[in-house]
Amino acid sequence: QVQLVESGGGLVQAGGSLRLSCAASGRTFSRNAAGWFRQAPGKEREFVAAINWSGINTYYAEFVKGRFTVSRDKAKNTMYLQMNNLKPEDSAVYFCAAANSDFVWSTPSGYDYWGQGTQVTVSS
Repeated sequence: QVQLVESGGGLVQAGGSLRLSCAASGRTFSRNAAGWFRQAPGKEREFVAAINWSGINTYYAEFVKGRFTVSRDKAKNTMYLQMNNLKPEDSAVYFCAAANSDFVWSTPSGYDYWGQGTQVTVSS
């Protein structure tokens, strides 16, 4: 089992930045792919970014390319999402997820473990 806990969400003005963290405990997830998803009220959960176990390969949704950066610190068993130039439409609950393999998925069904989510609100 892997337990994931997100932190770092909050309220920020448009154009601002936030850094989300996803701390893993239990069975190590340092050799597994991991990702970030978000869900706004009334919308489906959508892919934001993902990273393979080595941290070398990263993947992004088109709407965050150039603004968000995913990274991981294997020694700390933690994944990060640096979010810059935030827009009101980025407001959502952000979830981190871990897979049982190093295959990187852009769909929620590819992930086996989920955090409880952290709220990000961007004011205009």
